[in-house]
Parts: sequence; structure tokens; C-alpha cells
Amino acid sequence: MQSTYLDALNEQQRAAVAHGIPAPEGGAGPLLIIAGAGSGKTNTLAHRVAHLLVNGADPRRILLMTFSRRAASEMAIRVERICRKVLGNDASTLTDALTWAGTFHGIGARILREYAYEIGLDPDFTIHDREDSADLMNLVRHQLGLSKLESRFPTKATCLAIYSRVVNAECPLKEALQSSFPWCSNWESQLKELFAGYVEAKQAQNVLDYDDLLLYWAHAVTDPHLAGAIGGRFDHVLVDEYQDTNRLQSTILTAMKPEGIGLTVVGDDAQSIYSFRAATIRNILDFPKQFDPPADVVTLDRNYRSTQPILTAANGVIGLARERFTKNLWSERASEARPMLVGVRDEADQARYIAEQVLAARETGTTLKQQAVLFRASNHSGPLEIELTRRNIPFVKFGGLKFLDAAHVKDLLATLRFAQNPRDKVAGFRLLQLLPGIGPQTAGKILNTSAADPEPLISLAEMPPPPRCGEEWGAFTRMLMELRGMGLGWPGEIARAREWYEPHLGRIHEDAETRMADLLQLEQIAGGYPSRERFLTELTLDPPDATSDQAGVPLRDEDYLILSTIHSAKGQEWTSVFVLNCVDGCIPSDLGVGTTDEIDEERRLLYVAMTRAKDSLHIITPQRFFTHGQNAQGDRHVYAARSRFIPAMLLQYFEKVSWPLATAGEAQAGQGERQKRIDVGARMRGMWR
Repeated sequence: MQSTYLDALNEQQRAAVAHGIPAPEGGAGPLLIIAGAGSGKTNTLAHRVAHLLVNGADPRRILLMTFSRRAASEMAIRVERICRKVLGNDASTLTDALTWAGTFHGIGARILREYAYEIGLDPDFTIHDREDSADLMNLVRHQLGLSKLESRFPTKATCLAIYSRVVNAECPLKEALQSSFPWCSNWESQLKELFAGYVEAKQAQNVLDYDDLLLYWAHAVTDPHLAGAIGGRFDHVLVDEYQDTNRLQSTILTAMKPEGIGLTVVGDDAQSIYSFRAATIRNILDFPKQFDPPADVVTLDRNYRSTQPILTAANGVIGLARERFTKNLWSERASEARPMLVGVRDEADQARYIAEQVLAARETGTTLKQQAVLFRASNHSGPLEIELTRRNIPFVKFGGLKFLDAAHVKDLLATLRFAQNPRDKVAGFRLLQLLPGIGPQTAGKILNTSAADPEPLISLAEMPPPPRCGEEWGAFTRMLMELRGMGLGWPGEIARAREWYEPHLGRIHEDAETRMADLLQLEQIAGGYPSRERFLTELTLDPPDATSDQAGVPLRDEDYLILSTIHSAKGQEWTSVFVLNCVDGCIPSDLGVGTTDEIDEERRLLYVAMTRAKDSLHIITPQRFFTHGQNAQGDRHVYAARSRFIPAMLLQYFEKVSWPLATAGEAQAGQGERQKRIDVGARMRGMWR
């Protein structure tokens, strides 16, 4: 019976799933699964987890790390479905015990709470999202007088990005500035002072930011006892999307499993495209030789998504990369149609071409949702968006506000976070300014006074109400005391916070009714978590998508075209894919051609875009781009060359066409018109006769 659930896998997938099972004496060695685009990576990883369970592994001692909570949840569902084929109804008992499945940051938060006292951390810490972290950075920036210098100091967002780069890339500040923020290099000493103050402020307020969840964990496992204790909790550690990890995450893994026993990582070096988040391709390229003996490598190169002509072209593009794991994707999906390499005059023609092709495909049965337009940068789609709007073609552009970025949602979460940790100044600062009559200066004084008291909330309750705040102050402090007292239970606490916030919502926002629907949805989401602490932690680390605050007008059409950056499209697939602006300066970006590593990452971006297509791929190369930077007296266009990633040697893999195509009649008419024009050459010759 056991073999039946592996029968649907191909030979390489089975090799990856069965590696080291049953484990030899001393445990199975490290495994690297190189999973090409569309090769069934998720299915293979789910089967490996299921195979471990079927063969007696303790689910409580399996650590599965993915890059989103949703991915972890979907993985658990797949694992249960596979296990059920062998174990029947007992499968759910095992999969329910897979409690250590989640994101690096989510797992880090759990580890830190459990080992808090052993690393000098208060287990009641709260977690700041990026916006809150930037606000705290700004607070320290003001306190140090860095916002009042004669020459402009970097903004709070830039300061946070620099700090994050230093932490996640495990590199000195000087190196991070030179490589990623050269325009800030003159501020090195001031930034050091700022970051020191930022760390002290976080510790004084008992808050951690995203980066701390990894940084504290990495420091914890430098202690041999803690490294052994944390790593020893897990017989098997499986990591998905390993090409997207940073050096800090690699440090954590190798400290927990220095011999690599029970360690499996899955990824594709050809899809490593997140260096701007401090991810490094070196983690996956160097993984095998980090261990002695080296890790075993299994390559999944059979693609189940795309036709062979699309894969042949994509293999040609990635085959020119300087360094990679050698693999050539192949498919049994034969087709006569090669990818289209479409030359157009300018961005306006590019937009018209896409609109016509999208509508034509829709007429032959390919819905708009099955088609996607991908681009290197968000601003590349501007002319296309205008054309789609003009033709009344509905579309959704990936990106924009997340649920937690909506002001009203942040207000409610700040209420819960402040009740959880009344020393959290960012949450308190936001919350106090919701009350009438309280501005930034008054809020700061109130927080400084309460923070000096051993019981900050009691201190707040005993304060005289601020002028012009009136009865609102009493309602505010009573609500906080009720939340702090924990007598309401969860999720009753969020309902209580919402009831308090509701009249303020109506006073602050005109569309209060729509925003209230979001808060009710948030309350419903909260019911799926066991406690306020777990809710705040996981929601901050992995927020759901936006609703009423989504960018653009909410769609009423059931069908719509997908517009997406290539980064946002990773992991997705569509029947038909259009790649915009495949010219030098766009792909590769003119900002991404400084080093060989940067050029190779830009090459991988094109590869990722191409391998999203199942049946039809259109790569478009406009000849001219309109620019606002040219002199008004001259030609306000720049001319672009086809992307260097599709050199002449690869043109054999594409159907090369120009658009618009002239009909035979038009061609003859054009020829006739040319014959009627003056013969300048004859005149030139006649000048000398």
C-alpha cells in the first residue's frame, strides 16, 4: 500500500522523497533538492513530509519552514491528503501534530518566547511591523537631532532599510553602505549612533522588529547549550524556497544542524531574485560543500507547466548564467508554437498589441484571468494601464496596500498591542492621538510619565484627564484595564477594543461603514487564533491582503487581466504571458548592471517571467521610449536595444515578428506610394552632369 502514494511521482521526485528513509544509524545526511520551475516542488516536499510520517517520524519533532503562513497551511493539507491514502483516518492525528510549520520569522518568535529568560528577554515582548519600526527609528532620529542637520539626513525608511541590510546580510555597516546605499556613505558615524539608540529604545520598550526575530535566534544558537537544545528538538528540518534565504537564516540552520543530519532544503538557484531583501544565491550554491561529507543533491528537471518550446527558450536564457546548478527543464507537452519575440515601435504600440492579443485570446476561450502581463518595475505598465482603461478591459495590478497598512486596522491592532505591552511607545503614541484634544506633544508626555511607573496602565488610569479630552479619557483607560485584566477572554478582547474604537472611527473617517466591515473581518480572523499574543505575532508577520483600502477601484467584473511585477509573479502560472519592455535598460534594469552578480540576477528575473507561461509566451521589445528628460527642441525619445539576455545565438528558439503587420494590399500600396515620390538619388547624380 505504501508504494501506491509514491506511484504518481517521477523517478527524481521519488529519490528526493525517499532520501534517508528509513534513516541509517546516526541519521540521514543533508539533502539539497534543486527544483526547477514547474517541476512539482511543493508536491515533492509534501510527499517527503508524508513519507517521514508514514515511516514513523514524530510529527512534533519535524520543523517545516516556508515563506508564508499560507504555504505552510497548504502544505499541511497536502500532507494529510497523502497520508490518508496509507493511514486512513489516523492521518489527521499525525498531521494535526505538525505544529512546527510556518515562516522563519514566525518560528523565530515562538523559539524566542520559549527561551526568552535564557537569553535575557522578557517573554511578553511585542513585535513591530515595518511601519512601526520606521516610526521608532524616526523618534530616535529626532531625539539625536539628526533631522535638523544642515544637509539632509536619510529618511526613516532608508535608515531602517540600511539597518535591516546590515543585520540580514551579516555585513559591516561600511560594506552595506558602499554596496547598496552609496549616497548615504558620508553618514556612517551618525548612522551607527542612530542604530545604537534604536536598539536601546526597542529594549527599553520590550519590542522586537522583524529582523530581531532572526537576529536574537541567531545569537541564541551561538551558545552551544542552546544550539543543542533548540536543534535537538527536531529530528527533521525542511526548508522551502532556500534560494530566497539570507545569510542570517543560513547561520541559524547550520548552528542548529552543524552536521546537516535530518536537514532538507528545497529551492532553485535559477529563481533567486530577491537580493534587494538581502537574500543571497550563495546559500543554495554553497550548501552541498558546507558539510563533510557533502550534501546529496537531487535535481527535479521535468516541468509539468510549460510547453517544450517555451522551456527550450528559457533554458537558453539561463544557460548563459555565470554560475548555476546545471539542469535543463524538459516537458512532455509538445507544441509547434515557439515563444513570440515581438518588435514594436514604442510603448503605445506595445500597449495596443497586448490589448488586441488579450481580447483575441479571450474570444477563443482563454479568460482574462488566465492571461498575465509581467514587467520589471511597477512604473513600466503605465501606458498599458491607460490603453486597457480606454478599451474597458478590467485588470488587477499586483501590489499596493496590505490589510495591515490600512489606518483603521492599524489603530485597532495598536489598541491590542498597547494593552499587551504598555511600554510600546509606537503603539501608545498612535492610540493616544485618536483621542480628541491629544496631539503628539501631549501623547509623548503621557507616555513618558506612565513608562516611569512599574504599572504603566494603572499610572494612566490615575492620571488627571488631559484638557479637552473629557469623558473620553475615562472610557479609554477603562477599556485598557479590561483588556489587561484578561477577564474577557479571547477573542472577546478584540470585540471590546472594537466597541471602544467604533465612535472614533466615525469621527476620523468619512467611509466609516466600509472600514467597519474590515474590522469585523479582522475580528472574525482573530477567532482562529488561541490567544491575543499569538494573534498579534502571526498577523504582524504574515498579513492577509487588503480589502477596502486596496489600490484602485474595487472590481465588479468576475474576469480581469493580471498585471504584475516579475517579483510578485514568482510561484504563479498562466496560460498566456506577456513580458513588457524586454530591452536593455528595463530587463536588465539600468540600475542592476553594476556587477556580474547583479546582471545574473536580472537574467534570472527574465527566466522566472518566461517560465510562468504554460502555452503562450510573448516577449515584447519596443524600439523607442518617450522621455521627459530630453530637450523640448529635439527628439524626446530614447532608442533601446533588445535585451542582452536574448543574444543572436538564441533567436532560433523564438518566432521573431514585427507589429503591426502590414497586409499584402497595404504593402503594395506602400510600395506604390514610394514609387510616386521624387528620386532624390537621381537628382544627386544630376547635380554633377
